[in-house]
Amino acid sequence: MHHAIDSPDPSGRASGRTPRVAMLCLHTSPLDQPGSGDAGGMNVYVRETALALAAAGALVDVFTRSARPRDPDVLADGVVVHHIPAGPDGPVSKEDLPRHLPDITAGILQGGFGPYDVVHSHYWISGVVGLELAARWDIPLVHTMHTMAKVKRRLQHDADEPDSRVEAETVLATRATRLTANTAAEADELVADYGAPAARIDVVAPGVDLEVFRPEGTRIWIGDAGHTPGPAANPLRIAFAGRIQKLKGPHILLRALGLLARLRPDIDVELAIIGSRSGSKELDLARLIADEHLEHTAHRLPPAPADQLAAWFRAADVVAVPSYSESFGLVAMEAQACGTPVLAHDVGGLRHSVAAGSTGILVPDLDAGSWADAIAQVATRRDQLRVMGSAAVVRSRAFSWSHTATAALDCYARAAADHVRSGS
Repeated sequence: MHHAIDSPDPSGRASGRTPRVAMLCLHTSPLDQPGSGDAGGMNVYVRETALALAAAGALVDVFTRSARPRDPDVLADGVVVHHIPAGPDGPVSKEDLPRHLPDITAGILQGGFGPYDVVHSHYWISGVVGLELAARWDIPLVHTMHTMAKVKRRLQHDADEPDSRVEAETVLATRATRLTANTAAEADELVADYGAPAARIDVVAPGVDLEVFRPEGTRIWIGDAGHTPGPAANPLRIAFAGRIQKLKGPHILLRALGLLARLRPDIDVELAIIGSRSGSKELDLARLIADEHLEHTAHRLPPAPADQLAAWFRAADVVAVPSYSESFGLVAMEAQACGTPVLAHDVGGLRHSVAAGSTGILVPDLDAGSWADAIAQVATRRDQLRVMGSAAVVRSRAFSWSHTATAALDCYARAAADHVRSGS
């Protein structure tokens, strides 16, 4: 099942109508549960942007890799997810997926889809296919990196990023018709690290579902989830949500809490770690919890759907985002929309998502001592947290997926004009 347009108009939005978009999200499906496997903020970004584009009148076909043929999923009027079979009958890691990209490209080209006005690819693996499709269809390519290998290597020194990814991202930075960045800081990284022309980068900030992530609503905490809470009557409640991998830094929190327990036994904390293992280098959080003697402090929980995640955020006193790098920090913004301040690493897009000193605290590094100090600070200043929470709600209202869609449509129109001018 797919939509069809009789005669694509390369001018897209500039012609007075919204475009038909081929959106590529190949290594993970927008239907997958964020916080598990390779699913995370990008899944939310692709799904919510597609829905917001459709609400603005666009037609969006989302393509993702599948283990076997299956019927498409209709997310909403104007949004269809197509599952392109490639590779073995089972999961394929994003490390192994590149070898199957020719089959995915062929599957899309031979599937009778389109015509389209623009290809919008997400993450470098999709960008490789996007370049081929855009060339074959003679339409512009808009690419969103989401994360970048050179940035991860710089901030996480043992990051296992292949040279092939760096090479692909370098090609995309110079050959995509336009690039989108989540923040101005990410746009600067594209220029400095990859030589991307600044004039071809548009800032398209992610949004938040403000109907789900809001201050009012149910609350879930440790006891409600079937876990035995610690003995403290009024602990500082900290929530972490994300994939369990080194990049997201849950181990930083555990080491900080272990240090805090030794140095400040007067401070009581409960930590909810919401997510599941991801990637080839998995963290053994159970062992780390035991090593730090945090069995009554730290609790591991499975990924939660958006409405439940919002309930966890509302119940928390603070949400921690100790990532080595983030292009935006969607969890940080979702937490703030729930009225919960954020402790975040002072890096990348988190500097944009969190208003330091107003809606949260930016921790200067990933040293366990620095995080222990920050946790102690908020634990002894609960009144400050309440003030920050109120400011966080106000800040979050400036971020909506409809704003994201508007910015994306403007980017598509510029890409169409660039494509015509280049004579491609």
